[in-house]
Amino acid sequence: MKKPKVLPQIVISFTITHMQPSAPLSRPFFARPALHVARELLGMRLVRLEDGERTSGVVIETEAYSSEQDLGCHCRAGRTPRTQVMYGPPGHAYIYFTYGMHWMLNFVVEAKGFPAAVLIRSIQHSEGLATIASRRGGQPPAQWTNGPAKICQAFNIDKKFSGVDLCAPDAVLFVEPGNPFPDSCVTVSPRVGLNNVPEPWKSIPWRFYIRDKAHGLKDKDNL
Repeated sequence: MKKPKVLPQIVISFTITHMQPSAPLSRPFFARPALHVARELLGMRLVRLEDGERTSGVVIETEAYSSEQDLGCHCRAGRTPRTQVMYGPPGHAYIYFTYGMHWMLNFVVEAKGFPAAVLIRSIQHSEGLATIASRRGGQPPAQWTNGPAKICQAFNIDKKFSGVDLCAPDAVLFVEPGNPFPDSCVTVSPRVGLNNVPEPWKSIPWRFYIRDKAHGLKDKDNL
């Protein structure tokens, strides 16, 4: 499979305000249409706990995938061992492997039995910076978490997290409430890398990302 073209990196320059740790987002947040969740995840904080230490970052890019009719969705072929978790309760992680080398983090959304998920495509890292730097192999900070595979590498997320409950009281991977971005800062576009997917699914605008001079500029398709 051909790897998507990577466009020149545009540095995200918005300021992350300090946020106190808080309870994870609850299941009702995820038990809603994929498009609503994908949009409202922008500004929320992804958190990974390891040995009591936090690695975190603010979500700034997502993509929605919903139903077996969505030909860009893994569930277009129905329920399989790989996609089983997408048919489960909302608020769980769905992790898949791609290009023979990359893990990708998704959140299961909508109702149990209805396959849908939101891909976390990019975050602005804010905690655990030394850990992230060590895992990203000397890459500059702008390249640490500006793609879904980079997030998984930086946060040490792999297959063992698939099916993990993001809403559990003892969760080590979860999402905290953050500072939502206003609509004026958000751009929608077609999802990335669906070059061989037929219309309308190839061009349907189910990708949400931040582009605003006050909060940084972003328009790319990095892994």
